[in-house]
Amino acid sequence: MNPNQTVQYLTIDSEQAGQRLDNWLTTRLKGVPKGKIYRIIRKGEVRVNKARVKPEYRVVAGDIVRVPPVRVSQTTPKAQPHQKVLQDLEQSILYEDSQFLVLNKPSGLAVHGGSGISYGVIEGLRKLRPNIKSLELVHRLDRDTSGCLLVAKRRSMLRYLHEIIREGHIDKIYQAVVLGRWSKRRKQISAPLRKNEPRAGERIVKVDPEGKQALTEFEVIQYYPELTLVQAKPITGRTHQIRVHTQYAGHPIVGDEKYGDFAVNRQLKSKGFNRLCLHAAQLIFELPDGTLFNIEAPLPESIQQTLAQL
Repeated sequence: MNPNQTVQYLTIDSEQAGQRLDNWLTTRLKGVPKGKIYRIIRKGEVRVNKARVKPEYRVVAGDIVRVPPVRVSQTTPKAQPHQKVLQDLEQSILYEDSQFLVLNKPSGLAVHGGSGISYGVIEGLRKLRPNIKSLELVHRLDRDTSGCLLVAKRRSMLRYLHEIIREGHIDKIYQAVVLGRWSKRRKQISAPLRKNEPRAGERIVKVDPEGKQALTEFEVIQYYPELTLVQAKPITGRTHQIRVHTQYAGHPIVGDEKYGDFAVNRQLKSKGFNRLCLHAAQLIFELPDGTLFNIEAPLPESIQQTLAQL
């Protein structure tokens, strides 16, 4: 019998503890729309330890959750990552143990499906690792950004990594090819950022005095004719932070179709710059046992070769 057709009383274990109730239910009730999940919580059909709770309630180990029978409408099966994508993902894994993995994410692949995207990295990894119950993104990278992406394999590790990110104890170091000659004296950019939603629904981030504080540290790696390879270390974690801060400095990232110089991008495409030249090059953080974890993803060969030709 389909478990969605009978009342279930499920006990939260230590791995599930800390999740929001709505997210926990979404995982349990595969295929049930989010709206329906909120509805059954609001009506009191979902109960925790016999009491009504709100969707944002965070479940605790030992909680007993009443899950009512829910009818799932037949939907068209989602597109699955094809074999070539899965092979590329497998080959892109830089590090893996029982707690987490680090992927060198290819440019052009979204981290997850949604908004017209059938699938992304996380759907592909779940296909590659079907026996892992909890495989979750620790952070995100823009679709066109390549490089180090951290994925937790256990809820306890996900909670730990989220906590040290909140406390600013993970160093994320990027490399970017920017237009012009970046001054070696320009070591940082501090400019508040604010998200705006234009008419088309596409999110744009702008420097705005009323925005949230944002700080990025920069260092010149190498100069090229009319371009500079820089290292960027975001101290805060705002959406599109490096892309907007480089634009604000007058040195937008090569190949940036949202914040870049569109005319120059077109010219540089003929020289081989056919992607956003932003790469998550390094992650440094302390593991729960106190060991320092430091991993690097080299600048993609396509960018290195194009720079070498200059």
